[in-house]
Amino acid sequence: MEPLVSVIVPTKNSELFLEKCLTSIKNQSYKNLEIIVIDNNSTDKTKEIAKKFTNKIFDKGPERSAQRNFGARQSNGEYLLFVDSDMELSPGVIYSCIKRMSTNQNTQGIIIPEESFGKGFWAQCKRLERSFYVGVEWMEAIRFFKKATFQEVGGYSEKMVSGEDWDVSQRVESHGMISRVNDFIYHNEGEASLMKIIKKKFYYAKKFSTYQNCNKNKIYYTKQSSITERYKLFLSNPGHLFKNPILGFGMLFMKTCEFIFGGAGYLVKKKNYE
Repeated sequence: MEPLVSVIVPTKNSELFLEKCLTSIKNQSYKNLEIIVIDNNSTDKTKEIAKKFTNKIFDKGPERSAQRNFGARQSNGEYLLFVDSDMELSPGVIYSCIKRMSTNQNTQGIIIPEESFGKGFWAQCKRLERSFYVGVEWMEAIRFFKKATFQEVGGYSEKMVSGEDWDVSQRVESHGMISRVNDFIYHNEGEASLMKIIKKKFYYAKKFSTYQNCNKNKIYYTKQSSITERYKLFLSNPGHLFKNPILGFGMLFMKTCEFIFGGAGYLVKKKNYE
C-alpha cells in the first residue's frame, strides 16, 4: 500500500490564496494524502474555505513554527509536507517526493524548488530573485520530511519566527541524506509592492537573531545574511539577470532596500535588548 502523506498548511486570514493552495493539493497525481489546516484564529473566510477540502482544521498560534509542529502531532502520515497557504503545488510534486524517498532509504528530507508569481513589476522582481536560489544549498530548505526524522530532531524551533526552515533543515541533514526533486512549488506573491516587501523584511529581520545565535547555523548564516554573497550569486549569471535590464536592475534595487531595512530591523531588536 502507498504510504500516507500528511500535508500541513498553516493559515491566518488566508482567504485570498487558500482555495487555490488546497485545490493544488487535491489535484496531486499521488492520492494517498490527508490535508491538515492549522489556523491562527482567522477573522476572514479561511476556515469556511478549508472546510471544503478537509475536516482536519485546528486553531493554534502564535506563529507558523508552532502551527506546523501542532499539525505534525495531529498527522497520521508516514511523511510530512509543509505548505504555506500562499503556495500552489505542481501536480506531480508529492509523487516525485515519494519516489525519491523510496529510491534511497537513507533520505530523510527533500528540498522542493520554488518559483514566484504574482501581479505587477515587484512580483516579477521577486520571481527573478527566487530563480537564482534553485539548487543553492544555503538558500533552499526542506519541506518534505520523514515523520520519524522530523520528530527525532524536535520539529521546527518554536523560538524562531525567522530562519526556522533553514534551522530544521540543518538538523535533519545531520541525521542522513537530503535529496531534491525537479517539480516546483509556486509561491503567489499577490499584488506585491516595494513597501510590502520591505515591511515584511523589517519584521522578519527583527526575529532573526534566534536563528543567528545557534552555533550550528553559523556557516550558512554568514552567506544568508551577506549582501555581498547575494550579489555574487545574482551576478554569477549576468545573462539571466539582465535578460530584461529593467527587471534586473529593479530586482537589485529591491534587494538593496531589503538589506537596508532588514539591517534596521535587526539593529532595532538588538537595541531593545541592550
